[in-house]
Amino acid sequence: MVAGWWMLVALAGAQPSAGPQTNAKRMGERLRGIYAGYDFKADPNKSAERAQYYVELLKQKLSLRDRTTVELELANEQLRVGESAASIATLTGLQRELAEAKVELPRAVNEQLHRELAIGYLRLGEQENCLAMGGHAGMQHSSLACLYPLSPEAAHKKREGAEGAIREYTALLKMKPESELYKWLLNIAYQQLGRKQDIPAEYLIPASLADSEYDIGYFPNVAMLAGIDSVTRSGGALVEDFDGDGLLDILVSSVGPLDPMHLFHNNGDGTFSDVTEKAGLKGEMGGLNLVETDYNNDGRPDVLVLRGAWWEKFGCYPPSLLRNNGDGTFTDVTEEAGLLKDTAHPTQTAAWADYDGDGWLDLFLAHESKPNDPHPSQLFHNNHDGTFTLVKPEDMGIPANLGFVKGVTWGDYNRDGRPDLYVAAMSGRSYLFRNDGPMDAKHPDALHWKFTDVTEAAGLGGYRNSFPTWFFDYDNDGWPDIFAGGYSSSSMEDVGAFQAGKSNHGSLPRLFHNNHDGTFTDVSHAMRIDRALLAMGSGFGDLDNDGYVDVYLGTGEPSYESLLPNKMFRNNEGKGFQDVTTSGDFGNLQHGHAVAFADIENNGNEDVFEEMGGAYPGDVYWDSLYKNPGHGNHWITLVLEGVQTNRIGYGAVIHLTIVEGGKRRSIYREVGSVSSFGGNPLRQHIGVGKAAVVESVEVRWPVSGKTDVIKGVAVDRSYRLREGAGKLEEVTWKMFEIGKTTPGSRR
Repeated sequence: MVAGWWMLVALAGAQPSAGPQTNAKRMGERLRGIYAGYDFKADPNKSAERAQYYVELLKQKLSLRDRTTVELELANEQLRVGESAASIATLTGLQRELAEAKVELPRAVNEQLHRELAIGYLRLGEQENCLAMGGHAGMQHSSLACLYPLSPEAAHKKREGAEGAIREYTALLKMKPESELYKWLLNIAYQQLGRKQDIPAEYLIPASLADSEYDIGYFPNVAMLAGIDSVTRSGGALVEDFDGDGLLDILVSSVGPLDPMHLFHNNGDGTFSDVTEKAGLKGEMGGLNLVETDYNNDGRPDVLVLRGAWWEKFGCYPPSLLRNNGDGTFTDVTEEAGLLKDTAHPTQTAAWADYDGDGWLDLFLAHESKPNDPHPSQLFHNNHDGTFTLVKPEDMGIPANLGFVKGVTWGDYNRDGRPDLYVAAMSGRSYLFRNDGPMDAKHPDALHWKFTDVTEAAGLGGYRNSFPTWFFDYDNDGWPDIFAGGYSSSSMEDVGAFQAGKSNHGSLPRLFHNNHDGTFTDVSHAMRIDRALLAMGSGFGDLDNDGYVDVYLGTGEPSYESLLPNKMFRNNEGKGFQDVTTSGDFGNLQHGHAVAFADIENNGNEDVFEEMGGAYPGDVYWDSLYKNPGHGNHWITLVLEGVQTNRIGYGAVIHLTIVEGGKRRSIYREVGSVSSFGGNPLRQHIGVGKAAVVESVEVRWPVSGKTDVIKGVAVDRSYRLREGAGKLEEVTWKMFEIGKTTPGSRR
């Protein structure tokens, strides 16, 4: 009866819309118009137009000096747009011209020319081999491609790229023998040819430096087997049951302003189908990030698409709020919800929470602001009728200009029942804002709420370069800790130095332990999580169902030279994190973006989906789905349904008590606390180790203050819990298998 009441409220409050296709088309036209209005000479997304401009410029009579400058620029744009062979041809042609003219280049220019040739060859090898899908005899994308260290099975069949890279990096190292970057990329080129044994001793970076500290088991990449064939630039990803059939679907976006989204429907037989057009999403383009919500409290997962990140004045694109219609389609309701006006800013991150405890999810929309290009962040209060009211954050104690924000997350760090806000920014401060409730407790008003900046008091002060962030309880002590990924480097030399195990100037991940008294302690080094460079897309989940959450970090930055293995860290019972990248084969060298942990096969094991690709128009790659081989531990899955609390239960705290090996221990999860760059499903998958039964399940609901307690819960099952019901309802979902890969190790 109550669930029906919630549905009636949602339907009654919803504003009429023109329908999925019409609204998506309108948004698509708006996005195309913005894109068309930007000057091709400076817009970072218009490399193809600039390349053509340089081609035309070269038809004019230019001095050799000017011609050299233009050809270097042309080669750079050709590489960015993905035309590696053309870039190489331009550069080798320039070399011939200069040789014929007997021009002796300055050392720096000569190094630049060889450096661009080297990365051009390296990228050509990746495109012709790792990216290849048909078209050439024996050429097909391999699930082992670009996984570091490269196995013999991943050796390039088309060898021109790697051979050229070896030639150029060898020449570069004669110019600059101390370069750690050139050594690292030379090692990769030799591995691409299956010639590890031929790497010169003075340049060798031992592959043993990447050895795992624990054998997590081989997680084969089964994306292609499953029919998930999206080739994308950097973008967002959500894994969720969007149509309510009990099967988890996959939604991905790609950052290019005109790049399409892809919705892959789970067929329940080990395969997925691209239903983007059928779902009404064909006109929805671009988006570096996707954030899940249920803005209208109808129990269906809706989606927020964020656009324009990194592009500053060329990134003034609006977001899209996509309403889930419950029939497999979505409708763009951005305009009718009040989220179109004044929201066209470069935006990487946003987060949803019920900050005022009225049972409806509100939105914090964080923008990338610079002193000479301000884009104040925004807070939107949910009006309960499908619309939002813009609230001035500065009136609530949150500065409007928070800097170049790259990550934002809500979590109840002080366990007072109200969600607090953590903001991760690059090149400046990050912030923790404590939610202190209404300014007038006797007359609560959502538009007059109080947040207090407790950053310094909490021990989180200082300037750092942060990117992805989230709240999670890594040590299961009942208090949420904070993860903040580091993102900066002084130069690409830091990449080579990091891979060689040498000192560098890059920003590393931070882990802040909650001290239960309003303060945090930086335990990054003690917990050994500070062992990744340039963390971007990321997420957390439980790979081996031991009850402790593990962390996966996608790595890289726009440069093609930032080839770093993405990193997986296993949580060793809250005592520290173990690098298990190589044992699980998670170390893809391509740029890693949005990450989601999800039990795709409904078999009780969390798999890992990763959206791949880089910033440049030509830096595309296949998305990955790493299949969990299983570890013999038990689990339960909970689907929460709020009544007074928001329908999907954001803010609810789950506490499991188990007895394992004769010892009683606790496991905690907070619903809605997810990575700021990647999205796990709403259903809460929780590993319970060897426990044969869960002694108790407790769920504390933030709005009602009620705590549901259920004793003696059977493991290896899924349940639904309605707020205040005091009992679990078992849910059965179809189980299937993707492919027939035998668990083991390809090493």
